[in-house]
Amino acid sequence: MYEYAIAWEWLNFAVRWLHVITAIAWIGSSFYFIALDLGLVKRPGLPVGAYGEEWQVHGGGFYHIQKYLVAPASMPEHLTWFKWESYATWLSGFALLAVVYYGGADLFLIDRTVLDIEPWQAICLSLASLAVGWILYDLLCKSPLGKNTWGLMVFLYLVLIAMAWGYTQIFTGRAAFLHLGAFTATIMSANVFFIIIPNQKIVVADLIAGRTPDPKYGVIAKQRSLHNNYLTLPVIFFMLSNHYPLAFATEFNWIIAALVFLMGVTIRHWFNTTHARKGKPTWTWLVTVLLFIVIMWLSTVPKVLTGEEEQASLSQREQTFVANGHFEAVRDVVQGRCSMCHAAEPVWEGIARAPKNVKLETDGEIAAHAREIYLQAGRSHAMPPGNITDLSPEERKLLVAWYETTVEGK
Repeated sequence: MYEYAIAWEWLNFAVRWLHVITAIAWIGSSFYFIALDLGLVKRPGLPVGAYGEEWQVHGGGFYHIQKYLVAPASMPEHLTWFKWESYATWLSGFALLAVVYYGGADLFLIDRTVLDIEPWQAICLSLASLAVGWILYDLLCKSPLGKNTWGLMVFLYLVLIAMAWGYTQIFTGRAAFLHLGAFTATIMSANVFFIIIPNQKIVVADLIAGRTPDPKYGVIAKQRSLHNNYLTLPVIFFMLSNHYPLAFATEFNWIIAALVFLMGVTIRHWFNTTHARKGKPTWTWLVTVLLFIVIMWLSTVPKVLTGEEEQASLSQREQTFVANGHFEAVRDVVQGRCSMCHAAEPVWEGIARAPKNVKLETDGEIAAHAREIYLQAGRSHAMPPGNITDLSPEERKLLVAWYETTVEGK
C-alpha cells in the first residue's frame, strides 16, 4: 500500500507537469496568432486574396507574414497545422482530472455536507457535465442566436454562471472550480477538433481539387476562435485555483467564479485593442482591479450578506479560551480533525506522508502553521478535503477567533 501511494503521487506529478507544458504550448500559440491577426495591415501590392500582412522581428531575424481570409490561389508546398497543442492539453488535463479527482473522489471530489453521493455517481455527473456542455454550446452557436457574436457571448456567460453555481451544489469547492475550468477547456478544445480544423481541411481539399473554397468555413472558425480567445485567461485561473482556498472554498465561490470570467474579458480586451492598434483602453485595468477587490470582499463572507455574527455559535468555554490566549480547544479540534493526515505517520488510508509535509501533532507545529490553519480550515472550507472528518461550523469559527484574537493580535 505504501509503494502504491508513492507511485500514485509521482503519477500525479508527471501528468500535472505534462498538462502545464502542453497548456503553455497551446496558450502561447493562441496568444501569438490572435496578436498577429489583430495587427495585420492592409497595404497596396498585396497578392490576390491576401487580407493583410505583418512584419515582425525576433531572434535576430525578420519575418514577413501574410494572411489570406479564405485561401491562396494554390496549395502551398508546406503547410504547418496548429492542433496538437490543443489536443494534448485537453487529454493531459482529463488524465489529471482522473488521477486526482476520480482516483481520490472521497477526498477531493465529494463533500458530503454539500451532496451525499457515491464516488461513481460523482464521476458520472462530472463526465456528463463536460459532454453536455459542449453539445449545448455547439447547438447555440449553430442556432439563429449564433449569428450575433456578441449576443451569443453574453448568453454563454449566463450559461457559465449557471454552471458555476451548479458545480458548487454538487462537488467540493476545489472540484467545482476545477470542473468549471475543465468545462470551459472542453469547449475550447472541441472547437478546435470539431469545427476549426475540419473547416480548414475542407478549404485545403478544395484547393487541391482546384475548387474555390467557400468563405463561410473561415467565418465559422473565426467565431469559435474568438470565443477561445476570451475564455483562455479564466481557464488558467481555474487551473491554478486549488492553491487559493479563499477563492474556491468560501460561501460565495460561484459568484467569485462569475467575476473571474469578467476579469478575463477585460484583460483580453486590453490586449486585443492594443494589438489591433486601436489605442490602449486603460479603463479595462481599472475595471479588473475593482472586480478583484469585490472578489476579495466576497471571500471573507461579509456579515452584510449573511447576517451572521462571527462568534455567535462559540460556547462560553471556547470564548473564554480565546479571550485568555489559550488554545486547548483549538488543539483538540486540530488533532481530532487534521492530524490523521498531517502527522509523521499518517493513519488515513492512501496517505503515505503528511500533505506538503505539514504536521499538526504538537503545540509547536500547530502554532507554526497557524496562518495556514486559519486560511484553509477557518476562513475557507478547503480543509479537511471534502470535509471528510466533519469539521463543524462552530469549530471553524473557533479557529478563526483563535487566530484573529490571539495569534494575529499579538
